[in-house]
Amino acid sequence: MQLLVSKHIVTEHEAEAASNSYLMSLIAIIGGLPLPIVNLIATVIFYFGNRKSTWFVRWHCTQALLSQLSLFLMNSYGFWWTIAIAFTEKEISGNYIAYLITIFIFNIVEFVATIFTAIQTRKGKHVEWWFYSSLTNLVCKA
Repeated sequence: MQLLVSKHIVTEHEAEAASNSYLMSLIAIIGGLPLPIVNLIATVIFYFGNRKSTWFVRWHCTQALLSQLSLFLMNSYGFWWTIAIAFTEKEISGNYIAYLITIFIFNIVEFVATIFTAIQTRKGKHVEWWFYSSLTNLVCKA
């Protein structure tokens, strides 16, 4: 199977590797749900393992890494805020509840987008996420 993506033919191997860059973060959720760093580490390892791949694979590894980095930052802040509430005299506030709702929504959207993108890239389609694709284009040159 070969598909044309912006003047580049995507091979079966490339499509699978690009798709796996998104699946890596989903698989890591199983082990890393309570600790946000596990997902980021898994994605970083996959990213470094594919640095010398084709542009299509590198681009999608980079987009997956950037999305996991922002997710890590948001989840870490919520994790440590929860730890502070549990082990200090801080109390649950409206801001805390609002933040938890926000990161819950962000995680669900990212989860659905990751599944969709993994499926589409496996088909050889180039999927660009809002915000992250612009950063990825700056980082990953053809």
